[in-house]
Order: sequence, then C-alpha cells, then structure tokens
Amino acid sequence: MNVTGRAPVALAVLGAPGLLTAHPWLWLAGAVVLVALLVAVDVAIAAPVAELRFERHGDRQTRLGGTATVTLRVVNHGPRTFDGTVRDAWVPSAGASPGVFEVRVDPDHQQDLVTTLTPTRRGDRAAVRVTVRSYGPLRLAYRQTTRRGSEQLTPPWTLRVLPSFESRRFLPEKLSRLRVIDGQVVTRGRGQGTEFDSLREYVIGDDIRSIDWRATARAEHVVVKTWRPERDRRVLCVLDTGRTSAVRVGDEPRLDAAIDAALLLASLAAHAGDRVDLLAVDTEVRANVSTAGHRVLLPKLVDAMATLEPVLSETDFSRVVAEVMALSRRRALVVLFTTLEPGALGEGLLPVLPQLLARHRVMVAAVKDPALEALAADRSSLSAIYTAAAAEKTAAAYQRVRSALTRYGVHVVEAPPATFASALADAYLDLKAAGRL
Repeated sequence: MNVTGRAPVALAVLGAPGLLTAHPWLWLAGAVVLVALLVAVDVAIAAPVAELRFERHGDRQTRLGGTATVTLRVVNHGPRTFDGTVRDAWVPSAGASPGVFEVRVDPDHQQDLVTTLTPTRRGDRAAVRVTVRSYGPLRLAYRQTTRRGSEQLTPPWTLRVLPSFESRRFLPEKLSRLRVIDGQVVTRGRGQGTEFDSLREYVIGDDIRSIDWRATARAEHVVVKTWRPERDRRVLCVLDTGRTSAVRVGDEPRLDAAIDAALLLASLAAHAGDRVDLLAVDTEVRANVSTAGHRVLLPKLVDAMATLEPVLSETDFSRVVAEVMALSRRRALVVLFTTLEPGALGEGLLPVLPQLLARHRVMVAAVKDPALEALAADRSSLSAIYTAAAAEKTAAAYQRVRSALTRYGVHVVEAPPATFASALADAYLDLKAAGRL
C-alpha cells in the first residue's frame, strides 16, 4: 500500500480545527485514525492490478530518423473499474512518448494506449517494463505492481531500427550514369568486360568487325552482334567493425558512414546485374549475407546491418582474409570498409594482402575526417601550430598507407562523409565501364 500526496493534505485539513480545542492532541489522534481508515478503505476499493492483462501490436521496424507507433492494449478482467496510471517504459534511445497514461477501464473492457517512438540509434530497441498504479476513488492511496509483477505483466516487443540510407538521394544520378555506360558499350562494340547481348540488323556506322557472318548467311540482310557490360559479377562488401569503426567522423560513427555507402553500392550493383554479398568482421564474424537477385537484396542487407555495432578490439585481418576466401571462390570485387590508420592496416592488412589479391580485385573505402584538414590549416596561435603539426604528421602517415596500398594494386577511395557514398559508387562505375570487375 502506498499513500498519495492527498493523505497528508487530508490529515492537515482534519487536524487544523483541533488546534482551537482544549485537547488538540486527542483531536489530532482522531484525525490520524480517520485518515488511516479512509486510506485503508481507498486501497481496498482500488482495482487489483493482477486482474489486468496487456497486449501489444504495431510497427516492428522503422528507419533511423523516422517514427513508429506501438499500441499497448489494457484489458480489465477484474470485477471493479480500474482507475490509475500506466507507465510504458522503453530504452532511452527508443525515444518513447508520452510514456505515462491516465487510464480508466471498466470491467471486461479494454483501452488502447498509443506510444510514438522516434529512435536515435540503429539496432533493436526493446520495451522494458509496464508499471501499473491503481487508485481508489478518493485517490488517497494506490496499489502498484512490484518489479517482478511488472515484468510478468509486460508483453515483450522489439522495434528494429534500420539504417537511414541517406545516400539513396544519389541513386537516380548513378543509375543514369549506369544506363549511359550500357549504351556506350552497345554502340562501340565489343570491348574488355563485355558479353554478347543480341543480334540486330546492320546500320551505317556499325563496326564491320561486329558482323555475324553466319547469321547474315541465314538472313536476307547483314546482321551484327551487340554487346553489353558483363553481368553477374560478384561484389563483396566487407565491413570492418573493429575499434576504428567506433571513431566519430563529423556527426556520426565511421561504421554508420560505411553502412550508408555499402547500401548505395549494393543498390547500384544489383541494378547492374551483379551479385552483392556482405561480410562484417572484427575478431569474429558479425554478419554474413549471401544474396542472389536484387529483389531480395536490400531487405536482407538492411536487416543484417541494422544491429551491427563497433567492437572495441583490434580487427583480425587474417580472419577477414580467410572469411573472404572461403565465401567467394570466384574472382570478385572485394570492397573493404575500414580506415587508413597505419597501426590497423600497416600491421594487420598489408602482410596478408597479397593472398587476397591473388584471387580478387580489392578496393579499400575509408571515410576522410574533414576536421584533420581544418586543424592542419590553423596557424592562429602557438598551440594551434603544434596541433597543425600533429595533424600534418597524421595526414602524412595516412598518405604512406595509401601509397603502399596503391603499389599493391589496391584501388583506394577516400572522401569526407558527405560525399563518401557517392565517391565509392563512382569508383564502382569506373571499374564497370573499364571492364575491370
């Protein structure tokens, strides 16, 4: 039993007149007994919380930056009207609102309580606990669920928050360029990275080397072959989820920028007819998605990426190479989303890189921190000069790693967060146009 703020007020109101009597203590004692009796009666009349049942329905997923609604249904199976409050608690990053509801439910009736969720982080955001407070008619006291009782009453529910995929705004432009590449290959004839597409009648301007003489002999006119970029190539996106992926670049973690760029690359490659796979590794494999066909590509990849979180340990690049070699035996474009930090790549990736390059084409995609250039350019004070020297030293170390990767034949894409996804998509299209996938 718990009393509300009304009980002391009632005691003060009933006990105040006793100050004017000859025996104020006796009057006050009587007031205390009366208030205690009223509190006991109030609690006895309050609806028992054990007779309530809760159900949930609503959205199971939403994108980061979006909103979702989840409805908590209160069903009163008890003999008395329930009058009280219900607190529907979620994890803080779920952004639940309003959270606390004033509820009145008659016997054998129900009421729906709608909670709006505006998540601030990716991943699974869970409902924590439903706490019920049942008041008596005088609201002098209330019954409230214990911690164990609340856990028993709480219906489980998890909202999956998917990546926001902000880079999808670049997709129409990249698809337009992809269509241009397809058209250029058809008109120019056969080249590196192309495959046979169809036969058509010869028109003035066609390359005579494209004439199919056998088909021409069977037809009544000259027939030429047309070509298109090779399809069904394999693109393997490898996300480094080690300690370096937790670094915030701009206003988001490096891992989130990599996920956004990987989604744009996957969408573009799927429209180009290529197969896209996903691997997320640090010291363990965190995600492994193999897809075939763009109709099911994005939902599977988005769902797998939603729960990825940085792990505060050094990435085992030997494990990364082993997993890539086991996943893809055919030659593929391996896009490694990581950083150009010398400690991570110089000691981890470079020793095992030749083994990977022997079978696959490798591209390293790294988010560039724009703050580094700003620090290097500041010479306004003595302390700023020392900071600029440190920034220049860091930039030089990154450049040495980049040069080492380039000497190995690795294509390096480095850009600020705002243009990182677009730069990576352009690099893929350049390789597609050159037939180097």
